[in-house]
Amino acid sequence: MGAMSMARELDVWLFANRVGSLTLVAGRLNFCYASAWLAQPDAFALSTSLPLQAEAFDDPQTRPFFAGLLPEGRMRRLIARQFQISGQNDFALLDYIGGECAGAVTLLRPGQSIFGFPQTDDVQWLSDAEVIALLDELPRRPMLAGTDGFRLSLAGAQDKLPVVFDGERIGLPRHGTPSSHILKPAIHAVAESVRNEAFCLALAAAMQIKSAQTKVHTVLGRAFLLVERYDRSAGERLHQEDFCQALGVMPEMKYQNEGGPNLAQCFELVRRITRPSAPQTLRLFEHVIFNALIGNHDAHAKNFSLLYAGKTPVLAPLYDALSTAVYPALTPKMAMKIGSKYKFGEVEKRHWEQFAESSGLAKAQAKKRILTLAKSLPAVAHKLYAEPEHGFAGSAVVAQIINLIEQRCALTILRLTESANPA
Repeated sequence: MGAMSMARELDVWLFANRVGSLTLVAGRLNFCYASAWLAQPDAFALSTSLPLQAEAFDDPQTRPFFAGLLPEGRMRRLIARQFQISGQNDFALLDYIGGECAGAVTLLRPGQSIFGFPQTDDVQWLSDAEVIALLDELPRRPMLAGTDGFRLSLAGAQDKLPVVFDGERIGLPRHGTPSSHILKPAIHAVAESVRNEAFCLALAAAMQIKSAQTKVHTVLGRAFLLVERYDRSAGERLHQEDFCQALGVMPEMKYQNEGGPNLAQCFELVRRITRPSAPQTLRLFEHVIFNALIGNHDAHAKNFSLLYAGKTPVLAPLYDALSTAVYPALTPKMAMKIGSKYKFGEVEKRHWEQFAESSGLAKAQAKKRILTLAKSLPAVAHKLYAEPEHGFAGSAVVAQIINLIEQRCALTILRLTESANPA
């Protein structure tokens, strides 16, 4: 090779179609759709940020979608170290781990076919002891990087792993087999994070908000979360992308205060690409209000996604809902402003109105939705806590979450109903 840096290439597959190629030229990423894919009558775009076109996309256009498939932070650094590559090298990381990603994307070396793999069920089923060993290994070896037969990638900064769960056993998907669940171990230094997230997602479901199906699974006394993948169905992949990918924003810019998307941009995206968009806009509105009322301050643009399951994209179910506000050590600032405020306690009536305006909803309609949620949430939370079959009763963190919800709902109702000109 000498000093000349060689162009490098990966085929990009969507379901069972080779849709284009990702190339690395002198450190820059390029993506180009395959002419055979563009010629298909039912061809569709890999991402809203990468519309179907014959011309290649340059690095600033290409990188957000593809970097958005990769883990972040410490996990990413450990994976890079595992393969002895630079932590900045998105291309090499995708080459090593881009086999089973979010959505229906698979990255393969040129000449490899997606059909070269046993597509059915090459699953390595684990014994209880092996599950525990896996939980112990994950912090050191994220995504099981470098283990033979595994090329697994999920975005995010927390430890997690795509697995197959058949209701009884947990297994690892090998050689391009689709996973069915995401295994999320307890987060170090966040007390009862497993119970917290399980409760928040169960609460969303109880509020009739479509959310990722989740259960707390315990193996030999160790609890972790199993989240059913909404982008997998009966062993098949469904395509999806998060809002950063759809808006062409790099994952490290996901927080609004670091230049990431704000709520107005998120609503504009949903309005622009869903049909009919009114119900989807309302769903996003409810996700935002729910996250605010439960104290999920980490609801940034990578925690909202578009699901391409039918004829037109829809807002993906709510996921990654964790009440972060119950932990004094975590930030009091929300990932996205409501009106002009990052702190929930500072959100007054006019900020709720600014938010309604930026989301494109009529003030009266928005106010009614917020009040309906705020008035019913505490009772639903108490009921969920009390019903023994859910296993939340007696959990200290769940009691704290309910307490926080009651305070936030009361404050919201007070602020939205107080007269405009107090005496």
